[in-house]
Order: sequence, then C-alpha cells, then structure tokens
Amino acid sequence: MLLQIASVISGIGFLVYGYQCLSSQFMKAEFARFKVPHYRTLTGVLEILGGIGVLLGVRLPILGIAAASGLALLMALGVVARIRVGDGLVQCSPALFFCILNGGIAVLHAGVQG
Repeated sequence: MLLQIASVISGIGFLVYGYQCLSSQFMKAEFARFKVPHYRTLTGVLEILGGIGVLLGVRLPILGIAAASGLALLMALGVVARIRVGDGLVQCSPALFFCILNGGIAVLHAGVQG
C-alpha cells in the first residue's frame, strides 16, 4: 500500500512539474538562473516520462524501478544545481523530497522483486 501511495504522489507530481517545466515562464527563468537553460526541455520530458513510468510501475515493477531511479538521479542533480547557485535548504527541499521519495520507491520495488 505504501508503494502505491508513494508512486501516485510521485507520478502525479512529476506529470505536473514536467508540464510546468515545458510551458512555464517561471521555469524558463529558473533554468536560466541555474545556468542550464539548454536542459529545460529535456528535463521536462524526462519528468513526464518518469511520472508515467512510476505510475505504470505499480503494475510493472521493473519499469517502476527504472523510472523511480531515474527520477531520483534527476532530482539529485536538481539539488546540486540549486546548491551551486546558492539556494538554501528551503529552496532545495522539493527536489530533495522527490529525490528521497523516488529512491524509496525504487528500493521498495526492488524488495518486492527480490
């Protein structure tokens, strides 16, 4: 049950955030501030695909492991990008939360597989 709840939170979160990444002027400005504007579109697409993968992972655990691992890595890189521009813990906390959440989803899926 915990795995399903975490997967729904992550999946919906990344569908929304990925769409915002592709369409929002605020996100365009944020990626410029992070000094990686050329990664905004790729990041948005990966977040949407990862969100779909995490949601489908409830039924296809190997997909859940891959998607959650990829999203955890993406969010770890997001934390690094924020630290590099001097953001504090409050600004880093969403990326850190989703990094830990998706790492946990991957571990829970692996436990179900093993």
